[in-house]
Amino acid sequence: MLSQKSFNAAVLPIMRNFAAKLINRRDIVLVGLSGGADSVCLLHFLQYLAKEKHFALAAVHVNHGLRGKAALADQQFCENLCAQLGVELFVKKVDARKVAQKYDLSPEHGARKARYAAYQQVAKKWGATKLALGHHLDDQAETFLLNLLRGTKAQGLAGIPLRRPLCAGVEIVRPLLCVTRAQVEKYIAQNKLSYVTDQTNFDDVYRRNWVRQTLLPLLEQKQPKIREHLAQFAAEIAALTQK
Repeated sequence: MLSQKSFNAAVLPIMRNFAAKLINRRDIVLVGLSGGADSVCLLHFLQYLAKEKHFALAAVHVNHGLRGKAALADQQFCENLCAQLGVELFVKKVDARKVAQKYDLSPEHGARKARYAAYQQVAKKWGATKLALGHHLDDQAETFLLNLLRGTKAQGLAGIPLRRPLCAGVEIVRPLLCVTRAQVEKYIAQNKLSYVTDQTNFDDVYRRNWVRQTLLPLLEQKQPKIREHLAQFAAEIAALTQK
């Protein structure tokens, strides 16, 4: 059971207040669980919150069929974690390569399309009202810069939406957009949680990894709060473009 001592006193109130805007009492919440630090943090936090706000909670893990034994190890990690937490887990196996070929997409975008289709299937079958995903403030800053580099209209600079429809009756929400990657890692450490690491996250062949590992640290040398500033700017643009 999660105790108050396990939380960073400065971060927990921020997470609780932010999540309160997205998840209501008696919601039926499905968590996208990859096994990475972000999704593990989200599941652990929402399990604590579910006891207080009385909403149903389960998790879904998607095996994209791209990394062989590594993907199976991630799946088994998620199965073990959910067994330890007492959270029901749905596992969906998809063929991301086939989806990418069918729609002429990159492997990365094919995996994303297959993953969200799997989320939709599980959410409908289980009767979920919310799909919670573990994107955090750093992801928002990275997305802002990625869209800027690609060339985008103002709406693209709104970044990752805080909430959006997944399908009829199901809404995607992102309760961790209020905290940084460093705060997520601190939460993980304080609560003695383990997680898996996808080695492709360190390959600079992917532009997002270059933004994360090279560009943002360079900008941070000149402006230590650049991540927070970019995320705030994205939120302001989102508010303007939604009017």
